[in-house]
Amino acid sequence: MRFTFIRHGQPEWFTDGRAVDNPGLTTVGRRQAQLTGDRLRGTSASRLLVSPLQRALETAGPIATALGIEPEVTPWLAEISSPPWHGAPLDHVQRVFAEHRDKPIDDHWEGLPGGEAFHRFHRRVTHGLQDLLDATGKVRVEEKPALWTQDAADAHVVCVAHGGTDASAIGYLLGIEPVPWEWERFITFHSSVSEVITTEISGRHAYSLLRLSDVSHLPPGLQTR
Repeated sequence: MRFTFIRHGQPEWFTDGRAVDNPGLTTVGRRQAQLTGDRLRGTSASRLLVSPLQRALETAGPIATALGIEPEVTPWLAEISSPPWHGAPLDHVQRVFAEHRDKPIDDHWEGLPGGEAFHRFHRRVTHGLQDLLDATGKVRVEEKPALWTQDAADAHVVCVAHGGTDASAIGYLLGIEPVPWEWERFITFHSSVSEVITTEISGRHAYSLLRLSDVSHLPPGLQTR
């Protein structure tokens, strides 16, 4: 089974200096999404899974049209939940992130105050991913190293989601021990394309990272993070 992970386009996180919960895309983000759809046109995919958050839904529109597939809204693909700070000023949000970054390592597993704990987020994403794999008969038969059976070999699943979600899913498929800053370990740009494929190893199959955060379909002026 092959996975293509697409991060959403640039979101409108702030309006008039105030935070927006569950934002849609900026003008740049909508253009990024359209170009990503153009890149995928003609690609053979069996399913298109989409996070329920607005920025992912808007990104998925041109992609669904290009692939000719109906998108499936998939709750476990949602990004880690932030604190409810709709309308909070920009400097407040920046201060919260800066203070969190300087906390002890163990505190990072609890996430931002008032938001979703990272360990719960990671469990949500990886359990959802494993349920998907189980449904196709692709079973994880070894934990370390991560090896799998190879049913549904021709299946190609495209996921339109988020930096944290994509990074957690990629790390799980590769069998890498998680850290509570997955999105900093596997950095992805807006509307970037990452792909994970399988390789036969000792009669089983391991996942290989074919490409990460590929933005070759976007001109330099539209490559944002």
